[in-house]
Amino acid sequence: MKPITATYRLQLRGDSFTLDDARRLADYLDRLGVSHLYLSPILTATSGSTHGYDVTDPTTVSTELGGRAALVALSAELRERNMGLIVDLVPNHMGISRPSENRWWWDVLTNGQRSPFARFFDVDWREDNGADGRIALPVLADTSELNTLRIDRSNGTPLLAVGDLRFPIAPGTEDADPREVHDRQSYRLVGWRDGQVGYRRFFAINDLAAVRQEDPRVFDTTHHQFSSWVRDGLVDGVRVDHPDGLSSPAEYLAKLRELIGPDRLLVIEKILAADEPLDPRLPVDGTTGYDALAEYDGVFLDRSGAATLTELAARGGAPGNREWLHSNETDLRRLTARADLAPEVRRLSRAILRDSPAFCSPDALRDALAELLASAPAYRTDYSPLAVALPRMIADVLDAHPEWEAAMTTLAGALVVGTESRTRFEQVCGAVTAKAVEDCLFYRTARLVSLQEVGGDPGRFGISPAEFHVRAAERARRWPRTMTTLSTHDTKRGEDVRARIGVLSQVPELWVRCVADWEMSTPSPDGVAGLFLWQNMFGIWPVDDAGEAPSHEFRDRLHRFAEKSVREAGTRTSWTEIDRHFEHDVHGWVDRVLDGPVGRSIGLVARQLAPHGWSDAMGRKLLQLCGPGIPDVYQGTELWEDSLVDPDNRRPVDYELRRTLLKSMDTPGVEVPPIDDSGATKMHVTRVALRLRRERPDSFVGGHYRPVFGVGSARDHLLGFARGPAGEVSDVIALATRHSVRLHETGWGSSSVALPTGSWFDRLTGELYAGSTPLSKVFDRLPVALLVRLDCP
Repeated sequence: MKPITATYRLQLRGDSFTLDDARRLADYLDRLGVSHLYLSPILTATSGSTHGYDVTDPTTVSTELGGRAALVALSAELRERNMGLIVDLVPNHMGISRPSENRWWWDVLTNGQRSPFARFFDVDWREDNGADGRIALPVLADTSELNTLRIDRSNGTPLLAVGDLRFPIAPGTEDADPREVHDRQSYRLVGWRDGQVGYRRFFAINDLAAVRQEDPRVFDTTHHQFSSWVRDGLVDGVRVDHPDGLSSPAEYLAKLRELIGPDRLLVIEKILAADEPLDPRLPVDGTTGYDALAEYDGVFLDRSGAATLTELAARGGAPGNREWLHSNETDLRRLTARADLAPEVRRLSRAILRDSPAFCSPDALRDALAELLASAPAYRTDYSPLAVALPRMIADVLDAHPEWEAAMTTLAGALVVGTESRTRFEQVCGAVTAKAVEDCLFYRTARLVSLQEVGGDPGRFGISPAEFHVRAAERARRWPRTMTTLSTHDTKRGEDVRARIGVLSQVPELWVRCVADWEMSTPSPDGVAGLFLWQNMFGIWPVDDAGEAPSHEFRDRLHRFAEKSVREAGTRTSWTEIDRHFEHDVHGWVDRVLDGPVGRSIGLVARQLAPHGWSDAMGRKLLQLCGPGIPDVYQGTELWEDSLVDPDNRRPVDYELRRTLLKSMDTPGVEVPPIDDSGATKMHVTRVALRLRRERPDSFVGGHYRPVFGVGSARDHLLGFARGPAGEVSDVIALATRHSVRLHETGWGSSSVALPTGSWFDRLTGELYAGSTPLSKVFDRLPVALLVRLDCP
């Protein structure tokens, strides 16, 4: 297999970008310097799916995407170019929003426990499940809809109908009134607000039913199609979606590693908590890169801006510092366990009472569980680096609530002697964390929203270069083939939006004045929501033409983001309890900003600070592309991008524009592109770095990492490192500018960098350097430099 030097993530969609489209893009990605395409899920998903994570049939390649023939053709095209393919597996759950499209689920609904697929899904079949041993399906607006049930015979086979929904009827049970027919089925239709769910879900999403990969037959069946890709040499690696939801991630990953062999890449979407190490016993090459993302973002922030921005956020009652975040995270975790994930917690408590040799009040146990889950330090506590986490959590809960001694004793008994209890505890723990933190807490404060990212720790306002270097060196040594990233299909904001917002850490006083003026002119309908949205509007505001009004597309995107943000926050409105009056006020406020003087003011500030955002964006891009691990480039991010949270970050990409620009750069004699809103300089940095990685793979994956430091009064504005083959001299140096606002005022002065012995050629500008070199010369044309030793083979 070809060495994996860099990947390029593609979001496939049946309506706009298929496997054939990916094949036609291979020549462009080859010229860009990518070694492997990294695809979103390609197994058959819910019809019209725009992301593919709602798989309905894991035994077939999606016909909407082109089917297996298109996958084979894509792989062949890549092999011809000496490139390869990474695929995305979704083992934890399947899509059930349209039951008839998932034949396994449909069979389970039809035949209940007699179905050969009953063991495939994590269904609660016990008599005490609240639905008399049937599957509770939370699909009704309320239980009164049961009075509207009817039998639909329009297609020959009788179906149970309510509104637009259709459900199967077990053979021989259709001859009765609709309500009686319903009561004869293996499922019960219940209100989605009733707190009854008869199956484990992906987090709190009713449309995604969990799969029991711990069953060997389930594993073999769900991986049959994927196994054929491995056997036929179509793929070089795999990314595993949300392994923390599985019964035993370690056991699953061991089986997957055995299936793919020792050499193929295996990375996991493991969201590590702050300072949580990846379990070294896992047979994986690393994570999908959120840990690295936080470091590349953090090291470019100016930590001196924390106090001012914290004070501004505190005026809205949500300072967003470590203390506030910890307190509110705990509260939200507790609330999530008692509300959104109450069905899972009830099922867990029932398992504990069955498994444990001790006994306590079921109500007390559920209360104690909510408190225990609220104190979890990570998604799961059963990885080896967190071996002492759970007993510590129990101790802390009992310190605060000694009245729960019996409940904790009962829990401990179940966790020690039972199997189901421990499994369900860890699965619920991860779901509580994701729902409370990423999907809620990160929308409730706005100290600096670029920090409020998946896997991020917004309580830490940036990191020092010293910490950055130590962490990078550890990655190079322990996880040389881990994936690194700056943007994904799940990031809350794209990399360049975060870069621009991050510049506010360098100009906090300016930002405070701007917000005060804007709130005076066009007050937001909610203080915290306003602070949150001001930063995001600034982060994506167009800077190309001061005279143009925002486009209809921009307006629509901003409205959708504002609505999603206030619903995720859940303080004034939510997905389940929509406050139409408040949301109307939010939309009206957004329009007034867009159409009035405040919008023009945001544009002026955005244009003023755009060069500094571009500087940080190029710096982070270069360091990520040249740093330890295997860098992933998310689709389209070789140019500036202005994406917000999904589905905004999954919009179609204009590849014709990128093709034309890349072709022009490959024309002999073309100068370094100017730094402007076109993004050409970012593409220039990206293509040069990717091609260098492909040219000298041993200098990167498995190569050494050595910090590079400057000397002089402006030395802290330099961030760089040297790479080279293990045990040999460095032959690549990546340098970047940080904190460019202050540097713009003071300049580099006499500060310099001492280059290692030899002649060094900057692949980005064509300049030649040796020995002690003034930083003003290194960064005369670009805020980054990529130096290659000329006397190395």
